[in-house]
Amino acid sequence: MEKQIDVLIVGAGISGIGLAAHITKNSPQRSFAIIERREDIGGTWDLFKYPGIRSDSDMSTFGFNFKPWKKANVLAEGASIKGYLAEVVDELDLKSKIHFQQRVVSANYDSTKQKWSVEVEDAQGKKQTWIANFVLGCTGYYNYEAGFQPEFPNLKAFKGQFIHPQHWPEDLNYQGKKIVIIGSGATAITLVPALSKGGAGHVTMLQRSPTYIASVPSIDLVYDKMRKFMSEDLAYKLTRARNIGMQRGIYALAQKQPKLLKSLLLKSVQYQLKGKVDMKHFTPNYEPWDQRLCVVPDGDLFKILREGRASVATDQIEKFTETGIQLKSGQHLDADIIVSATGLNIQILGGIKATLDGKPLDTSKHMLYKGVMVSDVPNMALIIGYINASWTLKVDIAAEYICRLMNYMDQKGYAEVIPEGNAAELMEDTVMGSLTSGYIARAANVMPKQGKSAPWKVTNNYLADRKELKNASFEDGVLHFKKKSEASNVKPRLVS
Repeated sequence: MEKQIDVLIVGAGISGIGLAAHITKNSPQRSFAIIERREDIGGTWDLFKYPGIRSDSDMSTFGFNFKPWKKANVLAEGASIKGYLAEVVDELDLKSKIHFQQRVVSANYDSTKQKWSVEVEDAQGKKQTWIANFVLGCTGYYNYEAGFQPEFPNLKAFKGQFIHPQHWPEDLNYQGKKIVIIGSGATAITLVPALSKGGAGHVTMLQRSPTYIASVPSIDLVYDKMRKFMSEDLAYKLTRARNIGMQRGIYALAQKQPKLLKSLLLKSVQYQLKGKVDMKHFTPNYEPWDQRLCVVPDGDLFKILREGRASVATDQIEKFTETGIQLKSGQHLDADIIVSATGLNIQILGGIKATLDGKPLDTSKHMLYKGVMVSDVPNMALIIGYINASWTLKVDIAAEYICRLMNYMDQKGYAEVIPEGNAAELMEDTVMGSLTSGYIARAANVMPKQGKSAPWKVTNNYLADRKELKNASFEDGVLHFKKKSEASNVKPRLVS
């Protein structure tokens, strides 16, 4: 069976819904559909169910530019974010555009027809083909099937429960239990206070090395007051602008004066620990923003540690035992439950097998044009958010650019656009930049690569990108357009 559409969006998470909203508003002449493998919208915010799951970006910048986040909380829990996305879907009547429990198996671009042929399979294994002019990848960059799991020595010996946060058992009873969380990233520092407050006996965060952690207020009091004497839209825009400036300022300080930012971050942690916890557990051996900076609301992690309801161990695992983990230092961590908060497996396009005229597409050998379109690939864009700012900031400006591009093509009668790459520009670094985090290193054979200069260099600078994408000319010698061919006008059989 075949279905025809102008634009096929893969993924109904924050990127896919944001893109659909912008197309609805800015390119209403383009028909579109969203393919979603899960049973509901939300992507990340539907998948992760572990206690305390929340954003690690402030909601004034994590919300869309066209829809204010109407609560004063700075960071939001997963259910609230999913609820916000549901409001967007309802307000713009997007539900009918989303096809749930549909997995994209493969996608081939036929250059004679100037169309993508996308094979989709439902939960019962029934297949159908979508024919689309544009394919927009909105699946994020990690594997939804399984998180990253290191090879732990003697793991099978452990008699308790072993859990990865990506597949958290919703009926897990951890009351009074001894819990060890392996990891020190955003998931681990969220789980420690959440499990402690939820009734765990004791929680230990086991880390190989410390992470920079900043405490932020849970409530934005200034935003809360502004909303009382000005419109919601204006208060949101002002708060958003302030927080974008703060994000850029902190990142710029990390690049220019890392020792100063390091001193500020460590002094803040030291003040909150009040001598109750050794600072060695929070003093990383790298500079700020060599890896992603983690945040905690109102210092909740530090409060739990001060009170002794949780603890931190900085050590290496020698082996698992029947009753916990034996560390190389000689210490043994007793555990009823072990949580492996060890990160994500990276994949692009949701694991789709993509081909160009039947030839395999290896995304790791391509670059991104203006951080949006895949080099030498016709009519395809990827939404990959920022590493140093809210993901949604990139969604908004990339979506607006894509809409402008499609409108330009419609006005000119173009059916195909290809950003022509330059092999001399290709670098070893991926579009994720120079972060040293494990999941970045594991992405090298999947992620598109950096280019040495514009338009192939991904700067992770929202303010510069916003200006560039808003004002960019499509007649730049890099984008190559083609008119509709006769073959492309042959319409496939439509099946409703």
